[in-house]
Amino acid sequence: MRILITGGAGFIGSHLCDRLLDDGHEVIAMDNLSTGTVDNIAHLAGHERFHFIKHDVTHYIYVEGPLDAVFHLASLPSPVDYLNLPIQTLKVGALGTHKTLGLALAKGARYLLASTSEVYGDPLVHPQTEDYWGNVNPVGPRGVYDESKRFAEALTMAYHKYHGVDTRIVRIFNTYGPRMRMDDGRVVPNFVCQALRGDPLTVYDDGSRTRGFCYVSDLVGGMIELLHADEVTPVNLGNPEEMSIIDFAHKVKELTGSDSSITFVTPTDERTKDDPKVRCPDISKARRVLDWEPRVSLDEGLQHTIAYFKKKV
Repeated sequence: MRILITGGAGFIGSHLCDRLLDDGHEVIAMDNLSTGTVDNIAHLAGHERFHFIKHDVTHYIYVEGPLDAVFHLASLPSPVDYLNLPIQTLKVGALGTHKTLGLALAKGARYLLASTSEVYGDPLVHPQTEDYWGNVNPVGPRGVYDESKRFAEALTMAYHKYHGVDTRIVRIFNTYGPRMRMDDGRVVPNFVCQALRGDPLTVYDDGSRTRGFCYVSDLVGGMIELLHADEVTPVNLGNPEEMSIIDFAHKVKELTGSDSSITFVTPTDERTKDDPKVRCPDISKARRVLDWEPRVSLDEGLQHTIAYFKKKV
């Protein structure tokens, strides 16, 4: 297949490039490098089936030749990014989705939208199932990201129903692994880098918020399975093994061998406003439709991630 990946120089996008190339496909990565980096795809330079296009997907997209599939991963998923760049976040979710769907329509390509667990907001249903409509504050600081993805899902379904585009929607839950940015503000790079430096691990509030952590190779495998499956409605991909943030902090300390202390802080900015108190995917649909579930243990995935950050700290 000949496949376009927007956000292809990002954390998840670059791993998807690797996997699809390993599977024998031709891959075109597109990225404006606002949060992605060529470092993530530098090892692919010169690969005969890999191409990179620097481009902002909120503008008209031109790709020469046929396309069999489009993965739309371009986004600003980190709180640091979408709080600093709220309008760009909305534009990539709205205009970027519109432009990539138009490209898929023109090329007759199958389309996969990378959506997010954030469409569920601060959920009142736990764990979250795909038929839950969510509890999102549209005018809160996180609303620019949450609503951009909710709109992207609605637009994707509209293109499927009105134009007949063969679409897929994946709702991605907390994913981690090598190539995450050190400064992206999410809990895995925060804790790992703090532990490796010997700095205190900063736990927001009392650490009782919960998350499930899915290693990036598991997620990428699930996305590829979904691309080839006959399922148009959204599918959750994530790890249903839920743990509290304070327990996660202790796990990072254990695996890094760090003697860092743990400090509880109450942010004075908007980083945790509307932050979900609990987040855990119900992956019954993924198990049934894709025969998928995460296989990489937290200890194994964190060891790979820690080894990556040791080279960066």
